[in-house]
Amino acid sequence: MMRLWGRKSSINVQKVLWCFAELGLKEGQDFERIDAGLHFGINRTPEFLKMNPNGLVPTLMVGDLILWESNTILRFLAKEHDKNKRFPTDINAQYSSEKWLDWQLGTMWPALRVAFLGLTRTPEAERNDVAIQKAYQNTNQLLGLLDQTLSTQPYCSGNQFHIGDIALGLSVSRWILLNNTFPKQTGARADLKNIDAWLKRLEKETYFNDIAEKELNIIK
Repeated sequence: MMRLWGRKSSINVQKVLWCFAELGLKEGQDFERIDAGLHFGINRTPEFLKMNPNGLVPTLMVGDLILWESNTILRFLAKEHDKNKRFPTDINAQYSSEKWLDWQLGTMWPALRVAFLGLTRTPEAERNDVAIQKAYQNTNQLLGLLDQTLSTQPYCSGNQFHIGDIALGLSVSRWILLNNTFPKQTGARADLKNIDAWLKRLEKETYFNDIAEKELNIIK
């Protein structure tokens, strides 16, 4: 059985849990999940740091293999555990998805993360309102690139849902959550109709709906 360390409220853990769900892998049956991070602790213990010296979640153990970095875990699961061919395997779809995985991690999330942490993890008296709004508005501009791509195809990799949609969908969900909850601090959210239509397609995925119902707990 695979073993996953990470709390359910973490965006990076949610990526892995969504992928598990798409692959038909069930907690308690196909993998064990151990709460870790924030108030759960564990992630700074010597035992955990031996597995993942970053002290972050998620961390996945599969036999002797230990993986961290959520997007790497998605790649591993799609390659090694997609017995029912849930994700397309042709090279064009695969690498179209890969580029968006890298873009989410290296370009879009670093911008949004400033606003997300500033509004959900920083006491109000210590917030940098200027930096928060600038980060959010920068994210608006970046997501215009995704919106442009989605004007000609239904998913980030083309015509079929792929792991890139998982990483992007969770990030975009938080972009919307922040604006709905803190509209004054974020400023206006860009009107991106193709992203809106894409999200409606993602809403057909059961796990995405489960996350959407629980996401308000992230800001409490």
